[in-house]
Amino acid sequence: MHVGVALFFTAESIRAADLGLALEERGFESLWAPEHSHIPLSRGSEWPQGGELPRKYFQVMDPFVTLTAAATVTMRLKLATGICLVPQRDVFQTAKSVATLDLMSEGRFLFGIGAGWNADEMANHGVEYKTRMKLMREKTEAMRAIWTDETPEYSGDMVEFGPMQTWPKPAQAGGPPVYVGGAFPYGARRALRYGDAWLPHCRRPHYHILDMMPEYRAMAKEAGRDIPVTVFGGEPEPDMLKRYEDAGIERVVVNLDPMDRDSSLAKLDKWVKAGILERT
Repeated sequence: MHVGVALFFTAESIRAADLGLALEERGFESLWAPEHSHIPLSRGSEWPQGGELPRKYFQVMDPFVTLTAAATVTMRLKLATGICLVPQRDVFQTAKSVATLDLMSEGRFLFGIGAGWNADEMANHGVEYKTRMKLMREKTEAMRAIWTDETPEYSGDMVEFGPMQTWPKPAQAGGPPVYVGGAFPYGARRALRYGDAWLPHCRRPHYHILDMMPEYRAMAKEAGRDIPVTVFGGEPEPDMLKRYEDAGIERVVVNLDPMDRDSSLAKLDKWVKAGILERT
């Protein structure tokens, strides 16, 4: 089982290049960067975890820029969006950003995607909250065509374009693996329908992901697909990581709070000393 680290990169946090190098040196497998374009002051949508929204949500940097910075100083570390808000992004520019990062990292990119929770943010992008899931699927399908075909085209209910040309193509044939975020059961169903992996949070108010794995395995068997699971926001504790491993989880991503360089490195060293990488 792999262990990755996620961070909201901000002007106050450790730099992406410094963190990427530190993770690779210590044996972590991947670096995950989330995104929000902005946070409207109107609060029409509750934060899924409840309570006041942390400052890092409106301070976070662009994930493709930060991950590229980390890619330039590493050789083995995988770079991932966790998550990219596909519905509110332009499909052509996003496809190009993904392909460029995958090419520059020589095929080390993992494309974590999600539909998002902030209806106000989406509305500013002209995205209808109720249809965001369908829009995400169609944009993902369209990007796969862009990454694969010399003259891609796509015809859906919400995304449509005729034959065209665009480069670069990703280093990974067909594009990087798509990790579809979302809770059980609906997020799992979306992942099984068109994703390469499922990317749920470890806990929601009404369940812990480990309790849902038997139901997920049954759902996957019924769908006739066996895709890996990466758990986001997992507990950086050896005993819990052993439970994830025993459940057949491919990867656990632990959250690092935005801190200065020295504090961030100290936290990584504390985790390593506690033994969270012993089974990777």
